[in-house]
Amino acid sequence: MGLATFKGGIHPYEGKELSESKPIQVLLPKGELVYPMSQHIGAPAKPLVAKGDRVLAGQKIGEAGGFISANVICSVSGTVKAIEPRRTANGAMVPSVIVENDGAYETVEGLGEDRNPGALSKEEIRSIVKEAGIVGLGGAGFPTHVKLTPKDENAIDYVIVNGAECEPYLTSDYRLMVEEPEKLVGGLKVILQLFDNAKGVIAVENNKPEAIKKLEELVKDEPRITVCPLLTKYPQGGERSIIYAVTGRKVNSSMLPADAGCIVDNVDTVISIYMAVCKSTPLMRKIITITGDAVNTPCNFNVKLGTNYQELIEAAGGFKEEPEKIISGGPMMGQALFTVDIPVSKTSSALTCFTKDQVSALEPTACIRCGRCVSVCPSRIVPVMMMQAALRNDCERFEKVNGMECMECGSCTYICPARRPLTQAFKEMRKTVAANRRKKG
Repeated sequence: MGLATFKGGIHPYEGKELSESKPIQVLLPKGELVYPMSQHIGAPAKPLVAKGDRVLAGQKIGEAGGFISANVICSVSGTVKAIEPRRTANGAMVPSVIVENDGAYETVEGLGEDRNPGALSKEEIRSIVKEAGIVGLGGAGFPTHVKLTPKDENAIDYVIVNGAECEPYLTSDYRLMVEEPEKLVGGLKVILQLFDNAKGVIAVENNKPEAIKKLEELVKDEPRITVCPLLTKYPQGGERSIIYAVTGRKVNSSMLPADAGCIVDNVDTVISIYMAVCKSTPLMRKIITITGDAVNTPCNFNVKLGTNYQELIEAAGGFKEEPEKIISGGPMMGQALFTVDIPVSKTSSALTCFTKDQVSALEPTACIRCGRCVSVCPSRIVPVMMMQAALRNDCERFEKVNGMECMECGSCTYICPARRPLTQAFKEMRKTVAANRRKKG
């Protein structure tokens, strides 16, 4: 029987050899820390502190601004310098709490205390996850307590841990699976307490044999948990792709994974649930990969949320030469940056730095109608027809050809011999269509 996978997809250069053998290093911040009040999907958090206040590590400094929102937790002790807009990775200016780190790392009472998850009710577990400010740490940033509260918890058949990490160059999840597999399994057990009928599946691409071996050994006596090796292919880690690979069930843009009986959480998210529930530690840190051919010493860091990206670059030995392109995230789905004066947030995953900007050097030409974009599309839609609608700014046509089913994975752009900026056009069209729907609604 073959490895679990999905239809379509591509095999870009992985680039993981730069950092996959580098153990996670704890990096303590030097200067001020910036905590944007919007590090998640949904309503921004509301600041709970004022300029001049002393704060502690583990203290809630931003309160969820609605049901779909998330708390923000301070990761150091110090003094609030200001509450003002600061720039984030997506280019937006976001209201943020700025804290001057005093270097003492004094914590709130009870931080780090052991807790028995078996003695907790389902409601208590969900409340702890909410208070801890945990969101999807794979990049989406959806509040985890909402995901763990579906309409019908008895309809959940699978809790899938997304250990694919299919994005090129990124190795932070791999290092977590190798270095902290016990916490990963412990976090999955906590989630399974919420869903009586569910099986736990840890899905890992087969280019990570050491992680698969360690996890299989840990769960061999766990009747509700299995490890599912996946075929190495991008975008295997996409939510729809991994659900189909593991269960054979299909999810479209109008559905949530819970509608298909699935809950999907990233490796770091599951470990963060373990830390919150079992170790009384809210989300205060992020595992970040600093990599690319422009970086002197590619590394994986455990950093405090709010740390400036410039500090991470310095800790990785700086640049071999000035990079032409710096991406927050990986090369397929990351966002290009024009400055590194931005803070590490919950949705940060990597900083990928390239000496050459290969994409800007490519000149798009006319579509040759080769159909390669169709063959690799994991959503089984037709990018060439979507592009025709996008060029005419025809939202109605874009919807008719199922443009809203696009995952924005970039597979079509990567494979296109005419070098057409397909994904960029689809992102803009999807934003426009979504905005039009909100107006009508």
